[in-house]
Amino acid sequence: MTRDSAITHAMTVDVEDYYHVAAFGQVIRPDEWDQWPSRVEANTDRLLQLFDDAGIHITFFILGWVADRYPALVKRIHQQGHEIASHGFSHQLIYRQTPEVFREETARSKDILEALTGEAILGYRAASYSITRKSLWALEILAELGFQWDSSIFPTRHDNYGIPGSPEEPYRLITDSGKVLTEFPLTTAKVFGQAIPAAGGGYFRQYPYALSRWLFDRASLNQTMPRIFYLHPWEIDPEQPRVPNASWFSNFRHYTNLDKCLPRLERMLQDFKFGTISQSLGSVNIQKELHIQELGKKSD
Repeated sequence: MTRDSAITHAMTVDVEDYYHVAAFGQVIRPDEWDQWPSRVEANTDRLLQLFDDAGIHITFFILGWVADRYPALVKRIHQQGHEIASHGFSHQLIYRQTPEVFREETARSKDILEALTGEAILGYRAASYSITRKSLWALEILAELGFQWDSSIFPTRHDNYGIPGSPEEPYRLITDSGKVLTEFPLTTAKVFGQAIPAAGGGYFRQYPYALSRWLFDRASLNQTMPRIFYLHPWEIDPEQPRVPNASWFSNFRHYTNLDKCLPRLERMLQDFKFGTISQSLGSVNIQKELHIQELGKKSD
């Protein structure tokens, strides 16, 4: 058991509903989202109770679309002492947006969350981790909008995201204008020289729990480096509506082991020490710095 470690890992939840996910983007348009029965409030409330029972506060990345429609949910999360960060507004892949649209949506989401919490929103996570080599320009915009840290970069290969060869530990990014962002990358573990995703989400549901635990522990370098874990409220909801006409692969990614996610999460909370991203970053001395454009040159 590693719960007594001095290192605090970051537990994070991306607050979105099942019909927001990129896997269903080809069959559910954003203008149809209101037609689907929402389950985000009830599922998020279940997670809030779980974290309260565990006696921890975590970081919630809240989609602006959700915050706009369910402001009471944002206030409940905030009133219970959790850290609130932005997940953008419309859950679109950044590299398919223009910089102008990205700036407008990100500023809109930030404004909504700040109005609801009465606090500055300092953290950001891109939809589907879509800050890649094709969208590094988004990091400059985040810094200009006043964000201080980001958790959007996955140092692995994937068909929709990832910057292979990018740093696996928290580091600082320097923009062209000299602004600084702290990047907390998604967790990977080196196995036979390969960066294996170990951050949660679909990987957590698809791997056996023992493998997830082993990978997360390995990634932490024997509990000397904080790592980040994530999941979504819909991942603990096996009763959610099924989306018709999605591909078999999208169905596999989305629905696999939904019934096993919550009990596995309970075990994860017992096996590791978790807190907010700010608490986790505060438990380590960050020394590595990179200019944003250097990320475009990294290779694995």
